[in-house]
Amino acid sequence: MSAGTIMTSGTTAEHELATLQREHGRPLFALLLRLCDGDRQRAEDLVQETLVRAWQHPEALRADNFESVRPWLLTVGRRLAIDARRARQARPPEVGDAVLENARVCADHAERAVATLDVRKAVKTLTPEHRDVLVLVYFHGASVAEAAKALGIPPGTVKSRAYYALRALRRVLPGYATDLR
Repeated sequence: MSAGTIMTSGTTAEHELATLQREHGRPLFALLLRLCDGDRQRAEDLVQETLVRAWQHPEALRADNFESVRPWLLTVGRRLAIDARRARQARPPEVGDAVLENARVCADHAERAVATLDVRKAVKTLTPEHRDVLVLVYFHGASVAEAAKALGIPPGTVKSRAYYALRALRRVLPGYATDLR
């Protein structure tokens, strides 16, 4: 039977592909499953793609230098798996619908601007001592020790004033209470 016979006769090609699948499918699938980190669907797809390549290149399967076609199939399958992994790494990861449903929605610019105005207004209602501690620790990112040194007060006083300042803000900004914990 010549290589051209496989390409023209659908039943012969189907028979030979079925034989390849039967004789070499399990070892090929086992290799591809390992290369796909246990993803059965991806491994099955790569087995099918490998068999399509075998169908497209019948001359490679009949070469005299092969005792078996299995090495050729395993090599083609391995290369396809490597190409598929590289392609996945080259593009951003896919996100399923479940992930999108649970994703946090970022506030838009207008909401952020309103919140900023509310917080500024609320901070102005604090005593100067509480406001100074709050500004240093929460807005400028100073540590308790740095704020204590800058204000010339003990670290315990900084902690106490920060606690009472936040407590006062929670009363003034009830809608923002979860953000102030």
